Amino acid sequence: MTGRAPRDAGTKHPVDPDQLEVAEGARHEKLEGWVPELASDDELRLALERAFDYRGDITITKRNGHKIEGYIFDRRTGPTLAESVVRIIPSNSRDKVSIPYSDIAALAFTGRDTAAGKSWESWVRKYWEKRAAGETGIQIEPEKLE
Repeated sequence: MTGRAPRDAGTKHPVDPDQLEVAEGARHEKLEGWVPELASDDELRLALERAFDYRGDITITKRNGHKIEGYIFDRRTGPTLAESVVRIIPSNSRDKVSIPYSDIAALAFTGRDTAAGKSWESWVRKYWEKRAAGETGIQIEPEKLE
């Protein structure tokens, strides 16, 4: 034995690994300003999943009319809306507030998406632009958040 994997005698053309698998990269939806319809339990669950992945503030309107704007940092899904909870840090305090899904009447993506347009590719492009302009001592660093 030579240690090489056996070749399929019926294969006449070598296999091109680039042709075997084609997968799209992650797509980020533009959610800033979106107010989803929450007509069903599934729509509410889907909207809250998107809110969890959003990098800006969300405004939740509770069934009693009270509004809370802040950053959703956690969610815990259960078999029912009453047993599912979203956790938010309000923009006007550092307290962590838990809200059952069943208490949510409306949801709005009201805050600016702090990571929009800040992809790795844009950072690299800025680096090469600075380097081409003759700047020295440059680094690729994330922009400071507000």
